[in-house]
Amino acid sequence: MVTKSKKEEKTLVIVESPAKSKTIGKILGSNYIIQASMGHVRDLASKGLGFDIENDFKPTFEVIPEKKKVITELNKLAKTVDKIYLASDPDREGEAIAWHVRECLKFPSDKIFRIVFNEITPHAIKDAVANPHEIDMLKVEAQKTRQILDKLVGFKISPILWEKMKNYKLSAGRVQSVALKIICEREDEIEAFIPSEYWNIEALLNKNNSQYTAELSRVIKNGKDEKIELHNEKEVKEVLKNLEGKEYKVSKITPRDTQRKPQPPFITSTLQREASSKLGYGVSKTMQIAQKLYEGIDLGDGSVGLITYMRTDSTRISPDAQASAKEYILDNFGEKYYPEKPNVYVKNKQNTQDAHEAIRPSYIDKTPDSIKKYLTAEQYKLYKLIWDRFMASQMTSAKVKNLTVDVTADKYIFKMGSSKVVFDGFTKIYSDDETIEVAKKLGDLSVGDILNLEKLSPEQHFTQPPSRYSEASLVKQLEEYGIGRPSTYAPIITKIQQRNYVEKTETKALKPTPLGRAICKQLNEYFTQIMDYKFTASMEAGLDEIAEDKQNGVKFLNDFWKPFSVTLEEAQKNMKRVDVETDKVCPNCGKKMVVKLSRYGKQFLACSGYPECKTALPLEGDNQAKEIPEDEPTDKKCEKCGGDMVIKTGPYGKYYQCLNDKCKKRFSIVESTGVACPQCGKGELVKRKSRYGTFFYGCSKYPDCSFALWAEPTGEKCPDCGSLLVKKFLKRGNKIACSNKNCKYSRPMEDE
Repeated sequence: MVTKSKKEEKTLVIVESPAKSKTIGKILGSNYIIQASMGHVRDLASKGLGFDIENDFKPTFEVIPEKKKVITELNKLAKTVDKIYLASDPDREGEAIAWHVRECLKFPSDKIFRIVFNEITPHAIKDAVANPHEIDMLKVEAQKTRQILDKLVGFKISPILWEKMKNYKLSAGRVQSVALKIICEREDEIEAFIPSEYWNIEALLNKNNSQYTAELSRVIKNGKDEKIELHNEKEVKEVLKNLEGKEYKVSKITPRDTQRKPQPPFITSTLQREASSKLGYGVSKTMQIAQKLYEGIDLGDGSVGLITYMRTDSTRISPDAQASAKEYILDNFGEKYYPEKPNVYVKNKQNTQDAHEAIRPSYIDKTPDSIKKYLTAEQYKLYKLIWDRFMASQMTSAKVKNLTVDVTADKYIFKMGSSKVVFDGFTKIYSDDETIEVAKKLGDLSVGDILNLEKLSPEQHFTQPPSRYSEASLVKQLEEYGIGRPSTYAPIITKIQQRNYVEKTETKALKPTPLGRAICKQLNEYFTQIMDYKFTASMEAGLDEIAEDKQNGVKFLNDFWKPFSVTLEEAQKNMKRVDVETDKVCPNCGKKMVVKLSRYGKQFLACSGYPECKTALPLEGDNQAKEIPEDEPTDKKCEKCGGDMVIKTGPYGKYYQCLNDKCKKRFSIVESTGVACPQCGKGELVKRKSRYGTFFYGCSKYPDCSFALWAEPTGEKCPDCGSLLVKKFLKRGNKIACSNKNCKYSRPMEDE
């Protein structure tokens, strides 16, 4: 008797992106239907806040309109399978996405499972499928709380800014506002910085035709060896005078052997910083490239995930990855390049979630050069950076021999030194800075040697202000303050630039715009708690505690809302209306221009000296003023006072203005054709613009005379009927024609 084999189960695996679905589909095979849900499918209801403050902040979610088709497709596929796996990213946001998708599926909830993996490899995927679990509702609760908290801040503060700063495009986010504050405070430091003068003196020395450069370092005073500081030219001249005719003698040689340990493998913030300094990539660009490397690249025989999950603050490495790295290092570099014990990197910061491994290659044997032909130039560079850094982190330290030489002249001590790598260790693959090897011949010197002075070179310097933040250094600062998390750094920095609060200089440094500084000033004054670094960090820590079941989400929101609601009332009542000052100067009076809002909601630049000075200029883009045209002199006289007139440019185009300060009468510019009106005989035909933006030619005596033409008159009269002739520009050829519709006269237009 032949028994029928049990029908194999069909499983639907829902992921976030098409690239991820291809990679996972290749691994799991035909019994699995892989479908991309394209990330978030639901959001807080668009009407109002989307949650009820009075009812324990109960949220109301609705399907995002453009995702309704996705949900329909998922439910259609759900009818053909036995169970569903939700495989969104392994973080709080990914957990929330999985929950939202589950809530939209018309499928038994006991047959919907969550699977999590840190890398898209056969081992990791199959292990995740073999060990599915329930959605972690604590993480979902933490993510919902974050969403409510951020909307609470943004939707309550932003309208106040709209009203007080006369700009409906403004917004204030919980974390972005603190990031803006960091940048504005640095700009304040730069502007307040007063440079101070200092000098150094270098001695060019010689022994047996070998030259050495030493820098004045210390001075002996009252039998004590002290660091010397030279603040002005007078002090320098005194030192130079004291050194005249003095003997330069090697007084001390100090050898020192040091080890340079390898850096840990990348976490999100260090990857962003290193990609910025070595590759010149912005934070968002780095994360976009890393996302593609994680989700999968087609290597000729299908899509392969090349790196582990790239949003992490952990330097932890799995035992399997360590074993693979050890095998590769021993096979390719030898035993001396692998430490006696594997390198372990532990990060003990309180704000570290340690949810995932460090960022590393998923397959050690897929070296950057071996797969280079399948990668774009940018993908190759970032993958090589990640691969090199991880492999170097598992190798031995580099050994460096340092040599310091003191040369004494009278009471002054000059210093020179050299560093030489005697064993390259991890630097064979990767180095995060350059090891300087200078003056190797210092080893030829001995204590007691007399050196000949060739030249003393004093050099003046001035202290420099602190540098502006780059995207990478801002990430570092946010991380040190405990503000934001790996998944939020890129969106924060992108948002403050998109909203024109911050701009990039030519050197890619972040500089606050006048608008950004104005907003920061208002928020600092009226929302002190929101802008406090420690408070913002405590909010992040509180969200972590909700995910760890150490704090209740509703209590967390209530504890925030009660004092915040009082702050909102006070800000609404006390915040003054302000104009955003710009860097532009009024061409008429020299005062600063400010951003104003017209009655129709359109922004323009106006002189801060209003009403004494009524100069106005158009805006281009967001708060970017067009180049101010110079006044055009004319021979026209003012009809009111007889004063001289100039042509100016305002928000709505050019106009005449009287230069008499007591008059300042404005007149619209009328372009005359010089053709007398055939209807009244008193006026001229002038060029005008209709309400629809098209031009026509009407009598200057309007409204007393309503004569008008849609085409430009030539001034000639029709030989057939006596009406005015006009210019007509047609596809089949330009011509001069009669303005009388009943007259057929026309002739070709010559090259006029």
